[in-house]
Amino acid sequence: MITGLNLIGGAWVPARSGNTFTRTNPADPTDVIGNFPASGPEDVANAVDGLVKAAPGWAATAPERRAAILESAAAQLVQRAPELIAELVREEGKTVAEATMEVSRTPANLRYYAAEATRCAGVTLPAVGDTLLYTLREPVGVVGAITPWNFPLNIPSRKLGPALAVGNPVLFKPSEITPLMGQRLVEALLAGGLPPSVIALVQGDGAPGAAVAADERIAAVTFTGSTGVGRAIHAQVGPHRRVQLEMGGKNPVLVADDADLDRAAALIVKGAFGLSGQACTGTSRVIATDAVHDDLVERVIRRTDALVVGPGCDAGVDMGALASAQQLDKFAHYVATGVAEGARLRCGGTTVEVAGGPGGHFVRPAVFTDTDPTMRIVTEEVFGPLLAFQRAGSFEEAIELANATEFGLSAAIVTSDLATAQTFARRSRTGLVKINQPTTGMAMNAPFGGYKASSTATFKEQAGASMMEFYLAEKTVYLDA
Repeated sequence: MITGLNLIGGAWVPARSGNTFTRTNPADPTDVIGNFPASGPEDVANAVDGLVKAAPGWAATAPERRAAILESAAAQLVQRAPELIAELVREEGKTVAEATMEVSRTPANLRYYAAEATRCAGVTLPAVGDTLLYTLREPVGVVGAITPWNFPLNIPSRKLGPALAVGNPVLFKPSEITPLMGQRLVEALLAGGLPPSVIALVQGDGAPGAAVAADERIAAVTFTGSTGVGRAIHAQVGPHRRVQLEMGGKNPVLVADDADLDRAAALIVKGAFGLSGQACTGTSRVIATDAVHDDLVERVIRRTDALVVGPGCDAGVDMGALASAQQLDKFAHYVATGVAEGARLRCGGTTVEVAGGPGGHFVRPAVFTDTDPTMRIVTEEVFGPLLAFQRAGSFEEAIELANATEFGLSAAIVTSDLATAQTFARRSRTGLVKINQPTTGMAMNAPFGGYKASSTATFKEQAGASMMEFYLAEKTVYLDA
C-alpha cells in the first residue's frame, strides 16, 4: 500500500493536519491503493509561500535548460511506462489499451512544450523617429493547475508542461480520485531535473482547489473539470488574474440521410462508451434524421450489447469500471431520471457483477430513444456511458437540435457529402468539429477548447497560437537613446 505525500517547499510532507484519505481500486474496492494527504487551505498557503520565493530563479533559468528538463522528464515517463500503465488501470479503472494510449501521449506532450520554451519571443514594431518599440514576454507568475481524474497524466502534462517551459512555478492540485498518478507525474519531473522548489503538489478534495482559486498570489489558474466548479473558480479568481477553464460537454453526433450506418454506429459506440463514457468530449447525444433513425438505433444497440465489460487489466475488455462509487451513483440516477421522464431505455443501464471484480463499479452502457429536448438526459452532462437518441425531421432541424444546449465542446457529423459536412462545420456552435470521426480523440498539435459553457473561450489549451500566451505576460517598451 502506498503512503502518498504532498510536495511543499521542495520537501515531501504529509498534510499539516495529519489527515488522510484512502483511494481504492474501482474494479475491486477491497484493493486499497494507498492513503494520501487530505490537505487544507494552510497547505496551499505554505505551498504558495515556497513557489513565490522560487519564482525569480526559475524565471531567470535559461530556456534551453528548462527545455532539457522537460525532455528528461519525458524520458523518465517512457522508461516507467509499464509500471504507470498498470497503476493507471488500477487507480482509475480504464482498460489497458486506454491506459497505454495515455501513458504514451504524456511524454510526447512534454517534448512538445519543451520545444516551445525557446520560441516564446517578443516582437519589434514600427515607431516614430529614433524610438525602438518592442514587446517583452515574461512568466506570468505562480500558476495553479487543478486537474480531473479521467486523464490524470495527459491533462496535467498539458498544463504543467507549458507553465514550466516558460519559467512559471506551478502549484498542482490533482483529483482526489487519481492522487497516485498526480504524484507519479511530479516524481518524473523531479527525476528529470526539475528543481523541487518550483513545483508543489497538494492532494485532497474540495478545500485545496478552492484555496488555489482564492490565493491572490497565484497569478493564473488553469482548470479542467465540471462546468459548475469552473464557474465557481471563475467568480473567485476575478478580473485581475488569469483563468483558463475547460469544462463540460453534451456532445452530439449528427447522422445525415446519406451516412454509412455501420460506420456511424461504430464511431458512435466508440465515442460514447470509450473510457466508460467518462470523457468531456464523449458522445452523449445522437441526432438522426427520420430516414435513418430506426436502422441506426438497431445497429448501435447491437454493438453496445456486444461490448465486454470487466476489469481493465483483463484481455478482451472493451469497457472498464466507473472511476468511483459517486460515478456509479450518478449513472444510476440519470438512468432512473431518463425512465421517469418518459424516455425509452433500449439496452443497458444496469449494474453488473463481473468475475474477478467483486463489488466493482461496473455497468452496462445505456441507450435511450424517444427523448424530448427538455429531458435531463438530453440537456445535462452525465459523464458516464449513457447515450440519448434524438429524432430530426430534416437536416436543418438536426443542426438546431445539435446547437440547442448550453455546452459547446465537441460535435461530429457522419455524411458522405462534402457540402453537408462543410455546412455543419460552419454552423456548429462548438470549439471542436469532427467529420466522420468520433467526438473524442484530439491531435496533440491542435488547439483544444469549447464554446459557451464548455470553456472560458479565451486561451486555448494544448496547442495553437494562443496556447503559450496564457502562461506569459506581455509588456511594451518604448526606448529612446
